Amino acid sequence: MRMKSGAAACAAAMAAMPGAALAHTGAGEAHGFLHGFAHPAGGLDHVLAMVAAGVLAACLGGRARWLVPAVFVLMMVAGAAWALAGFELSFVEAGIALSVVASGLALAIRPNVPAGIAAALAGIFAVFHGYAHGAEIPADVSGFAYGAGFVLATALLHLTGIALWLGAGQAADGAVIRLGGAAIAVAGAAIFGGYL
Repeated sequence: MRMKSGAAACAAAMAAMPGAALAHTGAGEAHGFLHGFAHPAGGLDHVLAMVAAGVLAACLGGRARWLVPAVFVLMMVAGAAWALAGFELSFVEAGIALSVVASGLALAIRPNVPAGIAAALAGIFAVFHGYAHGAEIPADVSGFAYGAGFVLATALLHLTGIALWLGAGQAADGAVIRLGGAAIAVAGAAIFGGYL
């Protein structure tokens, strides 16, 4: 029972975080590894999407447990490289918000999709997250150190999601995860609408 209430409290706390913490492109400073590490955790949109991706990977099981997070990280790096190369990507914030909605809905309805399809969808959304991270790197900062920071933070957020599933998801036949997914989808819609 304690695990169920802990996971529900975690989902509620993440959904209640202020919108001021959103990691928008062009905002704030970025100086090396520590700032890169802090960037994904500094935005509710990023945290929800990355933790949800980890939970979804664990829910799907099998090779999805490593494939979904791995593809997410690789495509996030590609998105960051796209931004660093000076290319434009439209609808970055909308793509990030929609990734939160999609991740939440996937947890709420728990579709039985192949690992490859789940990884491909995660990869598409990861490009937007990576672009936002890459757009934060000033010219006078080591892109490698900053990138290493946000890659590590993202991997840890995915591991947090996997741990949530292993700790609470199976124990309640997934009911807590479904409820958390619905809350994440609602939070994503609020982010998309500018309410969070």
